[in-house]
Amino acid sequence: MTQVGDRVEQAIEHHADVEREIEAADATAPPRRRLLRNVFWLGVTGASLYLVAPSLVEVLGSWEDLDQLSPAWLGLMAGLQAGALACLWCLQHLAMRGPSWPAVVSSQLAGNALAKIAPGGGALGAALQYRMLVRSGLPGRRAVAGLTAVNLLTFAVVLAMPVLAIPGILRGGVSRDLLEAAALGIAVFVALFALGAALMAFDGVLAWVGRVLQRVRNRLRRRAEPMRRLPDRLLAERDRITGTFGERWTRALAATSGRWALDYSTLLAALAAVGAAPRPSLVLLAFCAAQVLAQIPVTPGGLGFVEAGLTAMLTLAGVPPGAAVLATFVYRLFSYWLPLPVGLVAFGWHARRYREAASAG
Repeated sequence: MTQVGDRVEQAIEHHADVEREIEAADATAPPRRRLLRNVFWLGVTGASLYLVAPSLVEVLGSWEDLDQLSPAWLGLMAGLQAGALACLWCLQHLAMRGPSWPAVVSSQLAGNALAKIAPGGGALGAALQYRMLVRSGLPGRRAVAGLTAVNLLTFAVVLAMPVLAIPGILRGGVSRDLLEAAALGIAVFVALFALGAALMAFDGVLAWVGRVLQRVRNRLRRRAEPMRRLPDRLLAERDRITGTFGERWTRALAATSGRWALDYSTLLAALAAVGAAPRPSLVLLAFCAAQVLAQIPVTPGGLGFVEAGLTAMLTLAGVPPGAAVLATFVYRLFSYWLPLPVGLVAFGWHARRYREAASAG
């Protein structure tokens, strides 16, 4: 709990930086400044990858063990990830009110792929998606407002997810079969939606959460500058999200909850595929930690940090070390590696489609 308030405030600042990058997408930085920035990020990325290289190499080396997994499990995980992407596309379509479905799908896939390979790629991926959406005919302001609201909502929900693990930790027990894992995925979706609806609909609930986080943070970090405005900032960001979605915020919240529930179910399926049966509540904590690690901008998509952190936390949750490494690799295969070539294809398709449309016009 020591840094929870700090992380929430840092998340708000991070998404403000992403918004500024989107808004500056059409501005060209001076060549010297752009070169120095790229060299700096490449140096930071290289140093960071060097530090996490042992864990990354160990996880990537698990590809040789893929033949131990049933093709049915691999197909299920592919379907779950496709469902998570479909929820994200629905969310973006709701937020931006108007782009065609092909424009939303292709721009999201391409922007997501760039974010996973470029140092500090979150802002670059958002900027690429912004350019593609504008090229498809969407007004720039609607694209900026929609992408910012989506980023804030998706990250806010994943920050709230650890709360759902508390009852399971207190109760104990393990997941014995796929049916229980599937039921848990549905329960996570319902609980996420209910929690999100309470925070979105009631000022008092969200302000209370902000005050609690602020009070705990200030007591535990007495020597640091006290935090004073966290409840107000949370309310302001909530109002920004609801202002973007309007009356459709319940559908947006359902899409966000589905996006994370299906992604979490992918990790559960990966663990079941390797024969591991840890406490689902501890797996949920490991999953949330992996999503936060993926936000670290020093490596693309948190590469290396996610692998090291997720493997370690799954091991602490009771998964044998070998199974934890293989489950992490399979999960990252579907959530990180396979979207890269798909994004490249989507970028080429989008460029050709809208180039031809411009020529015809």
